[in-house]
Amino acid sequence: MEEMKNNPLSLQWSLEDFTPASATDKESLVFMRESVSFWKDGLHRFRKNKIAMSALFIVFLITICCFLVPSFYPYKYEQQMKGSERLAPMQYSKTEQKQIDAGEKVFPHLLGTDQNGRDYMIRVLVGGRVSMTVGLVASVLILVIGSIFGAIAGYFGGLVDMIMMRIVDIIYTVPDVLIIILLAQTLKFPLEALASKPGFAWMQKLGSNMISMFIVFALLYWVGMARIVRSQIMVLKQSEYVTAAKALGAGSGRIIFKHLIVNCIGTLIVTTTLQIPSSIFTESFLSFLGLGVQAPMPSLGSLASAALNGFQTYPEKLFAPAFLIFIIILSFNLLGDGLRDAFDPKLKQQ
Repeated sequence: MEEMKNNPLSLQWSLEDFTPASATDKESLVFMRESVSFWKDGLHRFRKNKIAMSALFIVFLITICCFLVPSFYPYKYEQQMKGSERLAPMQYSKTEQKQIDAGEKVFPHLLGTDQNGRDYMIRVLVGGRVSMTVGLVASVLILVIGSIFGAIAGYFGGLVDMIMMRIVDIIYTVPDVLIIILLAQTLKFPLEALASKPGFAWMQKLGSNMISMFIVFALLYWVGMARIVRSQIMVLKQSEYVTAAKALGAGSGRIIFKHLIVNCIGTLIVTTTLQIPSSIFTESFLSFLGLGVQAPMPSLGSLASAALNGFQTYPEKLFAPAFLIFIIILSFNLLGDGLRDAFDPKLKQQ
């Protein structure tokens, strides 16, 4: 009987086999959580970043204020009101005060008015809309041109890569401000002639300076994006799925656009998000120098430049556009940092 108990092949059961499992035994039976996709994991990480989520909310709020509020704001950015020049915030002119005394409702000038009697709040909002539009359009141009150029250089390599990278090095040395001045003067009369034709009236509002700025963004500012994409493509082209695509007869164009660039989308999103504040700052700086949008359309940079003359008497006229530039650039930078921490595999915490 004793031998049967000690025999591991015995069919007899012992009460010790039915004792409750310990905590260690239970932990050994816990299964790992199911795998998640790259995007789902990145979004989960991004939502846990409170600073990035706050920056996203601020960007959304500024976008609503700059793009939607001017549509139903009681004043227009080019509207001049006689007798309302250089009003302080929440101050009414004599004419408006008489209307209030007569029982009429007059919307207050939240930030006062400028030297021409134009409501300053609506001009700051429209200026923010112009700056954000320039930043977004310029970033899209940089994304498209830089990603295509960098992908071609990284995929083919060799002599093609060497020639294309030397072109990038040359573009790095070109002074962008000088090119904008030259293009603005060179394109001034052709653009004015084109703007007079039907369907091109929008070019008169932008002016030759702004169009020249877009051209310079398309010609000069994509080189950083091209370098980033090139380095990614040079790593990805060694992957097995690229070899499989070549074996199936896929051409170079299909491999670049259908396989390689698609797998760089996370890096492209992060880099583009970080490029937006740089483009906004460049536009504001050029507008501050008088090379941006033409009057009467405002820009944050041109508003800050015009406010310098009366800074001692009306400091709020400078603080308002400067503060909005600061908030926009800071929010986009924090948003870009959050996206980079969430979607860059090299920065993922283990």
